[in-house]
Amino acid sequence: MNISFFSNLFLWLLLITLPDMVFCQSADFVTQDVKFESQGVTLAGSILTPKKTVAAVVIVHGSDPVKREMDFAIRLAKEGIAVLTYDKRGVGESGGVYVGPSVGTNNIDTTNLNLLSHDASSAVNTFRTYLKDKKIPIGLVGFSQAGWIIPIAASKNPQIEFMVLFSCPTITTLEQLRFQFYTNGNNNFWENHTEADAREHTKNDPDRYQFVATDPKNSLNTLSIPGLWLFGEKDIQIPVKLCMEQLNTLKAQGKPCEYTLFSKLGHNTSSGDITETVAISIQWIKQKASNIKKFKSSK
Repeated sequence: MNISFFSNLFLWLLLITLPDMVFCQSADFVTQDVKFESQGVTLAGSILTPKKTVAAVVIVHGSDPVKREMDFAIRLAKEGIAVLTYDKRGVGESGGVYVGPSVGTNNIDTTNLNLLSHDASSAVNTFRTYLKDKKIPIGLVGFSQAGWIIPIAASKNPQIEFMVLFSCPTITTLEQLRFQFYTNGNNNFWENHTEADAREHTKNDPDRYQFVATDPKNSLNTLSIPGLWLFGEKDIQIPVKLCMEQLNTLKAQGKPCEYTLFSKLGHNTSSGDITETVAISIQWIKQKASNIKKFKSSK
């Protein structure tokens, strides 16, 4: 009888607390699954809509076969930023073919990067139809490989009004591969190499792959939308100092490029246990979105 009593008590307490748990999870935003077409295939994702939306973003993947980035999307949605995040082409519930491996010619050749930029652009067009306030600015937020994809998408789609790029290259695809092959996954690389040494190899090492390089500066030179780059100084995937140098050149030309360097971080600048970079990006998005919306309202 005692066992039965405690079992019933546990069920009663669970029934009392469960509605509160569900309410807390849904109090900040509503989640809706969506599908949209891009270049002949159907992509699947989720839209997270806050109770009060101040900005909207589409999340663009890195090079890996990644499903929708729900954890990151939730972090943004809780701050009033509506999010569309989708399974990468050929991954999860999305159609098409994922082009791999993560490092190699077919993954970052011009054809694949352009295809992925179409996917991001189609996501933006779809997202716009779901936003009640048509003046809410939409931007792109991405990681790593997205540094090549986002500028291409933004240069072709005027609905994209800002961009946030975590650990994203501003150098060519071939330069990035030279650097990555040189560091060879060695987490202690920067303890034994100088910036000059790394730069020399990035610029001059023989290419292991032969394909036409994608240079993000070609697209960035055509853009006037604000962009924020977040770098980790210990990155062994992209040469951060060289990337910042490229951004300084764009800034000198009047481009609204900003960047922040985090001395203790590597290539991972956005995972769940990293808070500072995400907090900075959220405040930046809110500020830029507010400015953009005010400008729209004044027209």
